[in-house]
This record gives sequence, structure tokens and C-alpha cells, in this order.
Amino acid sequence: MKSPDTDFKYEVAKQYFFQNKNSNTSFLLDQIMPGLKGTEKGDEATFLTAMTQYQARDFIVANDYFKKYLNNYPTGIHTDEARFYAATALYMNTPQTELDQTGTYQAVTELQNYIEYDPNAQYVETARNMIYELQDKLVMKEYLAAKLYYNLGGYIGNSTMGGNNYEACIVTAENAIKDYPYSKMKEDFSMLILKSKYHLAQQSVKEKMKERLENTIDEYYGFLNEYPSSKYLDEAKHIFEKAQEKFKSL
Repeated sequence: MKSPDTDFKYEVAKQYFFQNKNSNTSFLLDQIMPGLKGTEKGDEATFLTAMTQYQARDFIVANDYFKKYLNNYPTGIHTDEARFYAATALYMNTPQTELDQTGTYQAVTELQNYIEYDPNAQYVETARNMIYELQDKLVMKEYLAAKLYYNLGGYIGNSTMGGNNYEACIVTAENAIKDYPYSKMKEDFSMLILKSKYHLAQQSVKEKMKERLENTIDEYYGFLNEYPSSKYLDEAKHIFEKAQEKFKSL
């Protein structure tokens, strides 16, 4: 660290990097970076600085450094990797499913940008799989929201606009199906919609009950048509039979 030899420091910094000694790597690179700017070594040193932050799991800082690399060396030797790891850093920093998913949407956008920039790039398939994984997280977030509305049922303490939790469940689930039509949780959303329509009809005034029971019955037939071997089949049939029985009594 006290050596005046920049080349020596640079070689030692690379050794530290491959030994995962991130603090030592950063210290040396920070010392020698000004003298390397604009050179071939500056290209690699800037990328190593970003990768050091990534290895240290400081993903937001790493994302900033990868973008700095791309700005300073737009035709550099590590541009593909820098784009990929800039996106991957956001992917690694995504929040748990129960939390706000703004970071997840940002990671999906960055990964999509990576794929669109060069569809033949080295890490495209990996990036695509990461997007699928993040979309699963977003779908689960929507499912938890819809399920919460369903569980709240007739409770009105959470409503400030005169709405209904079952209606909110239906809207949330329908929007999730529209936004993620190929999700493996589509069946789960569809079942929530069927159950919510039935309970909504059950708590309706007589003037609305008949129409809502009809909607429940129609929803059942649509569900049965799309999922004839559903894991929810017995429960769906039970709801259908109760809705039919109530409908005939009106």
C-alpha cells in the first residue's frame, strides 16, 4: 500500500480481488484510479471496482459503479458484463415479497433493457430466467393482496371509500390474471374470484343477490372449463351447488 509503483499496486489489487479481499482491493484501486483513467488498465480497474462492491454485497453502490463504467468506457472490454451486473445488482437487492416491490419493478426493467440492447448477448438466457423469477415474486405479492381482501371479507374498518373487500379481491385477482396471463398461480386467482363472487352475493341485498348468484354460477362454469382437473374442484363444486340452491329459492 505504501509502494509508489502503480503497476505493482494494480497487480496486487487484482490478486486481492480474486481472493475476495474486497476492502483491500477497494483501497488500492482508489489510490491508483486517477492515474489510470482513460487507459486500458483504467477500463479494467473501473470494472473491478464495481465488481468489488458487488462481491461485498453493496448492490446499490455496485449498480452505480457499473453504470459509471458504461458511461466512461461505452466501448470497453467489459461492457456486456457491466450491463448484466448492473441489472443483477438490482435483482440481488429486491425486497421480500411482503414489502413494497418498487425495487423489483426496477430490476425487471433493467434486465429487460439488457436483453433488448443485445438479444445475442452472453447472459441473455440468465437474465430472462431472472425476470421470470421476479415476475413470480410480483404475482405472489398480488396474490397476498387479493387473499388479504378475501380474508377481511365483510369487515368495513379498512374501507374509506365505501367499497367492499370481496369486490376488491375480485378486481385485484382479475388484474393479476390480465397482467400475468401465463402465471402458474392463475388457477389460484381464479378460485379466489369464484369464492369472492359467491360471498359477495351472499351478503348482498335481495335486489342484487340474484344477479350476483348468476355471476357466481357463470364463474364456476368458466372455472370448470379452464381447470377441469383443478385441485380446487371439490370446493368449487360445493360453492356452485350452494349458489344454485340459493338462486332457486329466490
